Amino acid sequence: MSAPAPRPELPTLPVTFRPTRTRVVLLSVGAVMFLVITAVALTLEQLSPGERASFVFTALLFFGVLALLSRPKVVANEDGVTVVNLTRTRRLSWAEILRVNLRVGDPWVFLDLSDGTSMPALGIQPGIAKQQAIRDARTLRALAESRGTGTDIG
Repeated sequence: MSAPAPRPELPTLPVTFRPTRTRVVLLSVGAVMFLVITAVALTLEQLSPGERASFVFTALLFFGVLALLSRPKVVANEDGVTVVNLTRTRRLSWAEILRVNLRVGDPWVFLDLSDGTSMPALGIQPGIAKQQAIRDARTLRALAESRGTGTDIG
């Protein structure tokens, strides 16, 4: 996102940004893995009840990890932005966001904050849907610039 691009139209708030394709893939794979491992546990006759339970528990653990990986999102509303990453949720006011960055090679958007730190926002990631992530990052940047103190620095 280093080249200037036309300013996107601001969406009506609230708006949620999330890597939908990635989420669908992760949850689908998790569900299929759970079903296959559970089916194997139930069809193997030589397994004891404890071993069957450990198979199902392991399948549930795999599904849980993939569900956790599918959790990230960024929700923008009138008051600010809520960033939901893997294990943490953080609420930011528009004034706290100075800049929205998605540089070439970045795995996700980074938010430069007024306290001098940078925060990853995993809800916008160019992995499977690069063009959508770029559009989402530009939209979030435009929202931050129009509602907060952020500026568009080269």
